Amino acid sequence: MPLPLYLLALAVFAMGTSEFMLAGLLPDIAADLDVTVGTAGSLTSAFAIGMVVGAPLLAALARNRPGKSSLLGFVLVFLAAHVVGAATASFPVLFATRVVAALANAGFLAVALTTAATLVSPDKKGRALAVLLSGTTVATVAGVPGGAVLGTLLGWRATFWAVAALCLPAAIGILKGVPGRPVVEDGPGGPGLGAELAVLGRPRLLLVMVLGALVNAATFASFTFLAPIVTGTAGLGDLWISVVLVLFGAGSFAGVTVAGRLSDQRPGLVITVGGPFLLLGWPAMALLSDRPAALLVLAFLQGALSFALGGTLITRILYEAAAAPTMAGSYATAALNVGAAAGPLIAASTLGTAAGNLGPLWASGLLVATALLVASVLRASGRVWDRQQPDRPLGVVRPGRKG
Repeated sequence: MPLPLYLLALAVFAMGTSEFMLAGLLPDIAADLDVTVGTAGSLTSAFAIGMVVGAPLLAALARNRPGKSSLLGFVLVFLAAHVVGAATASFPVLFATRVVAALANAGFLAVALTTAATLVSPDKKGRALAVLLSGTTVATVAGVPGGAVLGTLLGWRATFWAVAALCLPAAIGILKGVPGRPVVEDGPGGPGLGAELAVLGRPRLLLVMVLGALVNAATFASFTFLAPIVTGTAGLGDLWISVVLVLFGAGSFAGVTVAGRLSDQRPGLVITVGGPFLLLGWPAMALLSDRPAALLVLAFLQGALSFALGGTLITRILYEAAAAPTMAGSYATAALNVGAAAGPLIAASTLGTAAGNLGPLWASGLLVATALLVASVLRASGRVWDRQQPDRPLGVVRPGRKG
């Protein structure tokens, strides 16, 4: 894989650390800013909403600009948002910084997904995206648990400062190592913005996007509220939050790595085998979370299955949106973050029920069950899980083809 992919992954690592780190910081943020844990959980949804809105909007604005300058600008805005967030004593201001950071993250990821797909041959798109997404999974292995430890020892603000610091080498790496992509103009040289947006009208693409949103909603519903399960239901100390997050992150790294080698050639295998096991895993965690050993094992397995399916679905969205070469990455980003926004909100609504801390786990199970129903509709539609056809590589549109 080319070096620029790893430089992009470094930036994704910084952004992924920020996106996921609140799972270990919510109780401290809630106490410091005098809000409930459920209200603090809305910070995760704020970030996801910013990603949903920002992905297509900023991808459209950046499509006629060189990729390097767009990527660098997004990283610098992301850095500034974390500096403000670390310094504020106001929950509304912190909420606003999460939205701004999410907009920058969305724009970056949308452009980075498209850029990554152009750096390798057509039969290696899944592997290239796995390298890019490894920045997120490494964040869950090292960045997020490290942030949780830092937050425990020095307070949650120290974690925000650390993320801001991580953006500096990422920005330098982009400036020095990422090639600028050609400007995409509307007209004969490529599809216009209207044509790329029209791709969203394809039912098969929409179904894959819905499936991705549901799987990611299930992931974020439980991941956001792991801390109360670890310290409450399982009865473990605060530092065990980091251990559980490390295991979830290690599983996610394993899952996205395996899926990266299968998503180009055997995506159906990942979906049809991984989906049912993911469905069984969330209620199993709810039933066994009072047993620490079982909770630790299931955290690893659910991380692996969630990211294996999520990574595969990102690849499938890009394939289905091949006729929108500059906007396809934003469609994948928006779909997954619709789920990331909805998941914590759904999970938070279960905390006041009889299920208590375990409500998010049961909600995740229901979301995956819904996803499997959508997957059955996709299977009935025919070739949706076929590998990419050789005459239509991702990101290349031949005149006269509708895709």
